[in-house]
Parts: sequence; C-alpha cells; structure tokens
Amino acid sequence: MAVGTAVGWREGLDAGDVSSETLVRTAFDRIRSLDPHLHAILAVDEDCSLRLARAADARLRAGERTPVLGLPVVLKDNLNWTGLPVSCGSRVLDRYRAPYDATVVARLLQAGAIPLAKANMDEFAMGSSGEYSAFGPARNPWDTTRVPGGSSSGSVVSVAAGYAPLALGSDTGGSVRLPASFCNVTALRPTYGVLSRFGLTAMASSLDQVGPIAATAADVALALSVMAGRDPLDSTSSDLPGVERLASLRPTGLKGLRIGLPSEYFGEGLEPGVRSILEEALRVFADQGAEIQEVSLPHTRYAIDTYYLICTSEVSSNLSRFDGVRYGHRAKGRNLPAMIAETRDEGLGAEVKRRILLGTFCLSKGYYDAFYLKAMKARTLIARDFERAFDAVDVLAAPVSPGVAFPFASKTDDPLAMYLADAFTVTAPLAGLPCLSMPAGFTAGLPAGIQLIGPACSDVMLLETAHAFQLLTTHHLEIPPPLRIGANHGL
Repeated sequence: MAVGTAVGWREGLDAGDVSSETLVRTAFDRIRSLDPHLHAILAVDEDCSLRLARAADARLRAGERTPVLGLPVVLKDNLNWTGLPVSCGSRVLDRYRAPYDATVVARLLQAGAIPLAKANMDEFAMGSSGEYSAFGPARNPWDTTRVPGGSSSGSVVSVAAGYAPLALGSDTGGSVRLPASFCNVTALRPTYGVLSRFGLTAMASSLDQVGPIAATAADVALALSVMAGRDPLDSTSSDLPGVERLASLRPTGLKGLRIGLPSEYFGEGLEPGVRSILEEALRVFADQGAEIQEVSLPHTRYAIDTYYLICTSEVSSNLSRFDGVRYGHRAKGRNLPAMIAETRDEGLGAEVKRRILLGTFCLSKGYYDAFYLKAMKARTLIARDFERAFDAVDVLAAPVSPGVAFPFASKTDDPLAMYLADAFTVTAPLAGLPCLSMPAGFTAGLPAGIQLIGPACSDVMLLETAHAFQLLTTHHLEIPPPLRIGANHGL
C-alpha cells in the first residue's frame, strides 16, 4: 500500500475502506525496508502503536470522527511521548525516557492519532543539515549523498519517504522549513505561541516552536486543527483565530492577494536554479490575479548575527541543566565539578559545545551590553520591518534556502557557511511570525521550496493560500524515485 496524503487516508478511514491497524502495520513494514538506508528513525514501540491503532479502529466503528483519528504520525525526538526515549539526538540523554506527554502529543493522542516513532535530529536541534545527530545523520531520499536539512531531519524524511502522512518537528530558525524545501514536503512554523512548547525540550525558548510536517498544506491543517490553542502548562501559548477552518481547509481566492517580495531575499547568493523555480511559482500566483510587488526589509542584513547571538545565549542558559546530576549520561568524575565537566565533554557534540561557548561569552560580564542587548534591539527593528511591510501587502513570498540540498560534509568544516544556509529562515522567527515552506519545483533533479510569511496569527490564511497554490500545481505530489533510495548510491 503506497502512502498517500493525510486527507486521502482520512477519507479512506472514514469510509471503512482501510483500517488504522493496516496503515500502521504497513508503515512499520516500510520503515523496516527503507530506514536502514535513510536512518530517519531513532526509536519505536510497535506494540504500543498497534494498540493505539486498534483503539482508533474501535472509535471509527463507533462512528466517532476527528481530523486525525487513526492517522500515523512521527515525532521528532525532542518531543516527549511517555515511556519512549527522548534523546534530542544527543548522548548526554542516554537511557532517558519521557515521564509524560508533550501537550501537542497529548492532543494528537486524544484525537486518535497514532505515534509511530521518534525521529532523528541534529543534536538539541542545533543544525541546518541533519549532520549533527550523535547517532549518525538521516539521508535525503531524493539523493542519499546529500543532506536532508535540519534540524528536523528525521521527521521530514519520514514524510518524504512515506513512513507516515504526518510528522512533528520543531523550528527555531528554520528547522522544519529548510528540510521541507530540501525533501519536497510542506511544513509550517506557526505564530509563536500557537502550539504549546510544554514537553518540547528547550533550545532557545523565545524562538522555539513545534512545527507540523506533511505532503500538503491541507494535511498540515488537519494536524494543526487538533493541536492549536492555549495551554495552561505553557504561559506563552495563545489561541489561533480561524482554527475552525482548518479541519476542512478551503483554498483562499488568489485574485487581489497582495504578495510582497523582499528585495533583500532575492540578491546575490541565490542559486540560479532556485531563482527560476521561484519565478515560475510567482507566475502561478500572478496568473490567478495576485498582485506582486517588491518590498524592503532593510534590517535583514543583521538577521543572521542577531539570531545567533540570541539563540546561543538562550542555549547557554537552557542546556545548563544537562550536568549528569538529574538525568541522562553521567561520567565518573573525581568530584562534583569534574563529574559535570566530564559529563558534558563526553555527552555533548562539537556544534552544541560551540553554541554553548558562544552564548556564555555573549552573556558574560563586560560583553552582555555589546552583544546580547544590542541583538535584542536589532530584533525589535527586524520586527518593525515586517510590520511596515504588512501595511502594504498581505503575505510575503521568499526562497527557503539559497540553494538545494548540498552534499554531506561540504559545509561541516565551515560553521559560518552552514549558518548562512539559514539566511532566509531566521528572520521571521525573530518577529514571532508564521511561515510556511511548500514544494515549488526542481532543479537538476533536486527539490526546492517557496516560503510564505504572514502577519502574526495569520496561520490559517497562509495554509489556505498554500492550498490554493497546490491545487494549481503538482510539485508536492512528486515522490523520490524508489530505485534511487537503494540502487543508485550503493546502498
């Protein structure tokens, strides 16, 4: 049984043409067949998933209906699912198991979704390529010699390879959108607060958001419809206007839609093939009557510096809890300070250590004002740029990445080059805005996405706009050639 869209499976389950248990068994068969090559999955509890599937089938037979009832979903391994490991892609959490469910996971379970597995990821969500997992990288199913993108690498690969129609990742500076572009799937970073962060292991708390991933915008909407909303366990959470429109997503009318093109996103560094894909996608909008105009976000040039100063500072604070005292890996130090130092040295990878050190430096006496405080001021200017732009347009369209998926190890020796892969994805999170990546075409056989950015709480409008685009195009329906997964790269 080939994996289709979540909406298609929803219709099949509701009609009784297929059972949730059959879908879950087929998913595990697919994981066993493909994941030795793709390495997207870190942990499963097949018995638990099958029990949940049988319970979902009983609810379906009783006439119950929810947007995700009976649908399999893969969870990034920084989200708690009771009893399953939550490694965050790191050795420092060796043998640690989640004692409770993340709120988004609990809401999916209550609505009858079936978690299948915990997905591979860059360690503590720090990475743009998927290469920084302590357990080895996931691989891009379009070309396994190339990175899948990060940090939600395993979650995106799971959807692209057909393990499940839905997955959850997290997005701090582009961690669902960048791999979605590299692997030809759709992913949403919601408005900050729309999805609860309770049970999501914190990396940078003012930037982190859970992000749903699927083949289509309509599929993403199904998952968002049952997860969105205020959570008393997360004081930063908020309700989402228009959430009732998500369970049965309708395309927005594109005629008269004002689309802004930030000039700063279309300059030097954008690969010609990606530029051509974006131009063709914009023609689709224009042909339907959308009004396209250039806008400016002048402080974009400070976005990478601002993002990494704020992000690493929050990393330095959040990761101080991983000391070997309370949970996870513990080294054998001769005294407490030595044990903590050796635990972190053994348990944390090079990229995580780099960001902790950068953040600690930024927050240290004598440098706080020069670095962290100045970055917070720049963040305000970046947010104001967006506010002015949205006075003139309804939505912004931009590249997700300057290029397509790059070969493994091509940027790991140059952290700055790796960070620049996030040049188009870090800006909107600094302003707390929703942004969506969706397939837009192919260059040299590799996919590239287009990014839509909206005002705060315009998540439903973004999904409706993406849905309208996907009804007019077929890029999102393309799947990796099955033979490429195993035959063309010596796997």
